[in-house]
Amino acid sequence: MPLYKTLIPNSQTTVKIWKIEESYDDLIQPITLKPESLSRVLSMKSELHQRGFLSVRHLLVEFGYTDTDVYYDENGKPHLKDGKYISITHSFTFSGVVVSDHLVGIDIEKQRDKIGVIAHKFMDYESQYLQKDAEDYIRKLTVIWCIKESLYKLFATPGLSFLQHTLVIPFEILDSETRAWIDYDNSKHSFDTTFLEFEGFTCAFALPIK
Repeated sequence: MPLYKTLIPNSQTTVKIWKIEESYDDLIQPITLKPESLSRVLSMKSELHQRGFLSVRHLLVEFGYTDTDVYYDENGKPHLKDGKYISITHSFTFSGVVVSDHLVGIDIEKQRDKIGVIAHKFMDYESQYLQKDAEDYIRKLTVIWCIKESLYKLFATPGLSFLQHTLVIPFEILDSETRAWIDYDNSKHSFDTTFLEFEGFTCAFALPIK
């Protein structure tokens, strides 16, 4: 069972990351899916996506949940029936789940050069402190994307724009954390964000500042 990493950023929050090494058959056999989840898996055209979805269900088991404990709202945001907050992510060969007593968002992305091509679409303020010729430019871009994606999942509000409504204050890769903001509908919200790197991937998660 390749539970890759467990993080406990505070007493109310736990993050678990799975390295997806199993086949589709090996992933689906040990777990029970509700009909709508099974239908969703079978409708996926990519086995990579199927394995990502199923690995998340294995992570739920690690938390003591089953597929029936999760439901999705009209915006596609996952919820737990016991009232705790959850966020889910998967990218290529890694998946992650965070469960907390507080609103939370998580994202995992593979570090790829092509993110530089779309940088202008998801950041403005951040471009003022990034150096395109820096050795860690792509890594920092990926951190910023992951943080903003985490904020988007946490806030779950249609119309929220990475470019117009979110910002990440300056950081260094070694910091492993920074602060981020959502400025939306004349209201500002601040978040503590944590990020880490492993095997060419970046993971970030965000929690409201209390």
